[in-house]
Amino acid sequence: MTSADPPAALVARLRAAGCVFAEDEAALLVAAAGDQPSAGGVASPAGTVDALEALVARRVAGEPLETVLGWVEFAGLRLGVGPGVFVPRRRTELLARTAVRLARESGPTPVVVEACCGVAPVASLVAREVPGAQVHAADLDPVAVGWARRNLAHRGQAWVGDLLDPVPPALRGRVDVLVANAPYVPHDAIATMPPEARDHEPHAALDGGADGVDVQRRLLALAPVWVRAGGHVLVETSVRQTALTRAACPPGWPVEVLRDDDVDGTVVVARRPA
Repeated sequence: MTSADPPAALVARLRAAGCVFAEDEAALLVAAAGDQPSAGGVASPAGTVDALEALVARRVAGEPLETVLGWVEFAGLRLGVGPGVFVPRRRTELLARTAVRLARESGPTPVVVEACCGVAPVASLVAREVPGAQVHAADLDPVAVGWARRNLAHRGQAWVGDLLDPVPPALRGRVDVLVANAPYVPHDAIATMPPEARDHEPHAALDGGADGVDVQRRLLALAPVWVRAGGHVLVETSVRQTALTRAACPPGWPVEVLRDDDVDGTVVVARRPA
């Protein structure tokens, strides 16, 4: 074993707990423990061991690795996350990249709103990649919005409330890009999800109703009130639910379906006619 290798016993413990990438996870947990201050703020070997054991115990109990570490890699960003929030997936990078592209095409100061934002992965990427953008994010969960505000780092605003209810009314009819990874897991399918999601992420961030499209329908019904002429609404969905998401788009709006097999992402894009 080299000095860079995690302890074999730790790897074995994680593997026994069902961690497929046990070696990689062990290395990340060791690094995270070393970054945590010990009691009194003074680093010590004993403190590092205690910190590592605390992190490993949480991971072995089934908590997502990302919330144990306190961060998740997303489209080149390191986003803060914590226990009890929805962890952004790689598939949502397609949604984020598309939002960035359409925001850039909308002019020097586009208005971008991420609904059902969670920790605001899309809004955070837009804020970084489109400096002139006016970025807003909203979510029903105040814990998630707290993380969203940290991730936006004063480059946008995050609001607590249902869908677009908390967004400033002055933005109605002015939004260039309305974007959402709204919950789209059918209610009965939640029980079949991996324990990391089923037991550790809020069901409100997963549950899309009987067919998985209830929240999408509610959001898409609001789009004509908020999106300007020529603007877009983007919704992440699954391959099997694409037809349902398309059908929920506002009547008369041209619709495009984007797919990225590399990240397993599917996005429905509807444009308000100019």
